[in-house]
Amino acid sequence: MSSVFYRSSLLSPVAVRADGPYLWDASGKRYLDGSSGALVANIGQGRPEIAEAMAEAARTLAFVHGSQFSSPVLEEYAGRLTAFLDLPGYRFWAVSGGSEATESAIKLSRQYHAERGEPGRYRVVTRRPSYHGASLGSLAASGMGARRELYTPLMNEAAWPKLPKPDPCQDGAENAEALRMLIESLGPETVAAFMAEPVVGASDAALAPASGYYERVSEICREYGVLFIADEVMSGMGRCGTPLAVRQWGGVTPDLVVLGKGLAAGYAPLAGLAASAAVYDTVMGGSGAFKHGFTYAGHPVSVAAGLAVLEVLEREALVERSRTLGEELLSGLHDLKRRHPQVLEVRGRGLMLGVVLGDPQTGKSFGTPGLAAHIGREAFRRGLIVYPGSGADDGVRGDHLLLGPPLSLTEAQAGEFLNLLDAAVQATPAVTPGRS
Repeated sequence: MSSVFYRSSLLSPVAVRADGPYLWDASGKRYLDGSSGALVANIGQGRPEIAEAMAEAARTLAFVHGSQFSSPVLEEYAGRLTAFLDLPGYRFWAVSGGSEATESAIKLSRQYHAERGEPGRYRVVTRRPSYHGASLGSLAASGMGARRELYTPLMNEAAWPKLPKPDPCQDGAENAEALRMLIESLGPETVAAFMAEPVVGASDAALAPASGYYERVSEICREYGVLFIADEVMSGMGRCGTPLAVRQWGGVTPDLVVLGKGLAAGYAPLAGLAASAAVYDTVMGGSGAFKHGFTYAGHPVSVAAGLAVLEVLEREALVERSRTLGEELLSGLHDLKRRHPQVLEVRGRGLMLGVVLGDPQTGKSFGTPGLAAHIGREAFRRGLIVYPGSGADDGVRGDHLLLGPPLSLTEAQAGEFLNLLDAAVQATPAVTPGRS
């Protein structure tokens, strides 16, 4: 009997090895990872140069505590990363996962305002749906009903007001005015930050607002003294065809950028945030320290993995490849939509793609969710991994598939990906209300 505390009672096969976009289980079955795990394994698996960089770091300096030391690899990585992201003057705070990075951004925004003499600013405005992490603070910030419902009694809901999701069919600047109205109703003196995923991930696959939205959001935040936090845990590091997805809206530069997943591309736990010089200088010029920290923050082995991954991204021009291959895959998804009426919409930027599912008779979500999960299981059976989800409409209804293969996917592998997905959708009867 196993001693593992599994994530689910539905036992998964044991993965034993991986190479590029493929994984093999203990029975020898091969899977094409069409979601890069959870949009993590951005450069594919099995790259020896990443393992060698990690081994050298472990031999040289396995661990230091951030309250006592920095490290040469962290100093180099922070400079290289902020240059790659075109964030001059920004400071990189390294942690181990996206939830920790979101927690850090929330706490930093709170401390920033306290150091400025405005301790009444504590609210963090987010959107519904959204997903910012699994720890209690990041979950409270999330607008994903199913994941937060059990833990709602542990949250101070007044601290986490929610906007409705953006409507990509509405003028972006007009759509963003909802943020102004909410800030006014809450009292600007109580609002610390607005946090959003530039391209939505797990809660509403690859949803993106129209042009003008983040440009106007940025202006509103500046007008009211509210920090703008871009949660780029999924969408960043080239996933959407640019180093940062938010830059696709008029070159907007947020005050804080939350990063994760693709930073070390699954080779090691690594995430973090990039803070503007104004935020950093205010905090350090006040109490002289960020009142927050994690034991493994800035871990040299993880940071070495991140540095090696960044070198692969740049050397192989994978950001550009994400953009061009993403256009090809999106075209293929439009073909899939024409063949399968239960596919209501396909969308995406770069290699962050979404398939919206529902009732072809009404053009709306099924009353009972389940179609995405059915397709996900059928795809897995056929050797394709996708990321199914539901609840995009009201926390319950709204099925979708989030797709995000590695940025290093070849043309032949892209064709295999589309063929397997097509077969999985074809083999799955549409779920109707009352059926799951």
